[in-house]
Amino acid sequence: QRDPSAGTDGLALASDPAGTLNFLAMVENLQGDSGRGYYLEMLIGTPPQALNILVDTGSSNFAVAGVPDPDVTSYFNAELSSTYRSQGIDVTVKYSQGSWTGVLGTDVITIPKGIYGSYTVNIATILESENFFLPGVKWHGILGLAYDTLAKPSSSVETFFDSLVKQAKIPNIFSLQMCGAGLPVSGSGTNGGSLVLGGIEPSLYMGDIWYTPIKEEWYYQVEILKLEVGGQNLQLDCREYNADKAIVDSGTTLLRLPEKVFSAVVQAIARTSLIQEFSSGFWTGSQLACWDKTEKPWALFPKLSIYMRDENSSRSFRISILPQLYIQPILGIGENLQCYRFGISSSTNALVIGATVMEGFYVIFDRAQRRVGFAVSPCAEVDGFPVSEIEGPFTTADVATNCVSSVSFHEPVLWIASYALMSLCGVILLVLIILLLIPPRCQHRYTDNDVVNDESSLVRHRWK
Repeated sequence: QRDPSAGTDGLALASDPAGTLNFLAMVENLQGDSGRGYYLEMLIGTPPQALNILVDTGSSNFAVAGVPDPDVTSYFNAELSSTYRSQGIDVTVKYSQGSWTGVLGTDVITIPKGIYGSYTVNIATILESENFFLPGVKWHGILGLAYDTLAKPSSSVETFFDSLVKQAKIPNIFSLQMCGAGLPVSGSGTNGGSLVLGGIEPSLYMGDIWYTPIKEEWYYQVEILKLEVGGQNLQLDCREYNADKAIVDSGTTLLRLPEKVFSAVVQAIARTSLIQEFSSGFWTGSQLACWDKTEKPWALFPKLSIYMRDENSSRSFRISILPQLYIQPILGIGENLQCYRFGISSSTNALVIGATVMEGFYVIFDRAQRRVGFAVSPCAEVDGFPVSEIEGPFTTADVATNCVSSVSFHEPVLWIASYALMSLCGVILLVLIILLLIPPRCQHRYTDNDVVNDESSLVRHRWK
């Protein structure tokens, strides 16, 4: 829903009596770029150890490098912290790319450009990782800001932000601005950004804030109603955009689209762009497209619009990104050429609004009111011109009343189902062994229609 007063209401300017919430102090507290992520400086342990922590709204664990790693310039040495307490619990987290394994513990943290004070939080020390820390990254850990449903090894692990809300008594809301529009991907690591903990900072957005409901509290799952390329509707069933979920994730670098949607978007861009022929490798991410440095290719490509359901379900609004956000320059290719990558990719299981889109907006994660807000970001400019837009309201009469599947196969549910089935198999196997050991004269009591056999057959069919 449109919220023109967000800059002056009590939520936006929330502050406790001690005056510890100073949102202006959090402006430009992030560094990074869309290619390697945006990170926040944090002090961990006693005495404090300074580390850069990746801000990720698509996961829920707070974890830091706990041992030296060839791709990490710093790590948290728990043995040097007098306040560190190991919980002795192993934890493994897998992402769409990369994974790590570590040990859960607790320690105190402070955020130099954040909320005043020290707070005790759960922290996983990463002991082994694969494709998680990459060459050139300037961060040493990850700050998962999603819901505890996604926390590992279970949802009983209190998340970093939940701990902050309880201990600092701040409102259950944070907001994020990522300022990398038009700047080279994987550049010098000086692109700015802001993570505002506990509210909304009016200087970080222009115009109105538009809110869409959070459909389910695990990821920040939202409902996408339709996509337009160059003002033309893709004309897909709206459920295709939410297959099997649509989420807002700062830890994903690109705009990721379900395969059917991705194919339709590529065809529409190719059809409406001013380029006659384009290598298929550009669309799949395996090739770059290069132009003379005096040329700006963005004028050759169309605008991309994403429609979301408003808090008033009969209305929608659209966020639009210009090609300056999805045709992304790559640093240092040749002397006379500037090369670009396609900032959109295909996904097998989600539509992910990642950095490609988020760099155009100030995004508000209003957990208290179960909604995500979008407003135009003043740093989303290239050569003095804005590269993002928000417009609305529009009617939703042309889309289904619900574009999200009512059946959610969350990972925790799958684990529970797997354990239940394995337990059932164990019980059945035990019964069968007992039956085999029973003297033959007793076996005539059991027929082919016996419950045990039926259950065994059912389990076998389930596991096929």
